[in-house]
Amino acid sequence: MDTTRNNNPVVEQRADPFIYKHTDGYYYFTGSLPAYDAIELRRSKTLNGLQDAETFIIWEKHETGPMSKHVWAPEIHYLDGKWYIYFAASEVDDIWKLRPYVLECKGQDPLNDDWIELGQMQAADGDNKTFVDFSLDGTVFENAGKRYFCWAEKTGGQFAASNLYLAEMESPIKLKTAQFMLTTPDYDWERVDFWVNEGPAVIKNKGKIYITFSASATGACYCMGLMEADENADLLDRNSWSKSRYPVLQSDYNKNIYGAGHNSFTLAEDGTPICVYHARDYEKIEGDPLYDPNRHARIMEVTFDNTGKPIFQFY
Repeated sequence: MDTTRNNNPVVEQRADPFIYKHTDGYYYFTGSLPAYDAIELRRSKTLNGLQDAETFIIWEKHETGPMSKHVWAPEIHYLDGKWYIYFAASEVDDIWKLRPYVLECKGQDPLNDDWIELGQMQAADGDNKTFVDFSLDGTVFENAGKRYFCWAEKTGGQFAASNLYLAEMESPIKLKTAQFMLTTPDYDWERVDFWVNEGPAVIKNKGKIYITFSASATGACYCMGLMEADENADLLDRNSWSKSRYPVLQSDYNKNIYGAGHNSFTLAEDGTPICVYHARDYEKIEGDPLYDPNRHARIMEVTFDNTGKPIFQFY
């Protein structure tokens, strides 16, 4: 582990950070841009090198219609020998009409090769309740030979509760099973200003699968919770999962780290598990926190307790 690491940003003004370490030895980084108007990639052989890595805009929002506003939380994945980017976007004329979309790279160099739009993520055949309302923050993971899509969705409009859903995938662009509600905001720490569960990310350890998620509004109250299940269990059965009673990561007023959340996971150069998250340096925000640009991408080492459960601690 790099003992020089600290709580300082790895990449400034990039919210919802996502880092994927590919077999070519590069770390690929993406995240929400302050203007929410495009998707940017950068890569580096080291995590610290991401700060100054060259940036590439690989896609820009449309002028009108779908994918013309609020381009949020892109993730880059390499599935079945191809690069894909999953992201959410809305419309200029309906700014809260967030839906998940998919891009596919036509080559093997995601920084320089062309990307094409595959359109909106598709629900399973016969499922008319998925991706019909405010939907975002899709992530992809595999377990026991199956590929899953986990995302946030508000069934009931912009001001309804944001729940997390899970489904098996049929292809990189379509679900195989109907949606299953993984978690809804139950506890007080998930209901500050808005009732929110969003930003899922997956890490496995000692036979368990853990899904972190973020809760509440995007100010200092934003925090992370944890779902866990046995990796051999039926992941589409609610009874397979248990939820942390309290947040597993939250603002630290002594260290001036506020609104920590919307994380992803990767491995350090030496194989140490790393949590990638965003946070601000200050608590008080003028105006809507959503449009404050200073959510900076940061990283921390993930440790585990004697039961194998991940522990998240600032340096």
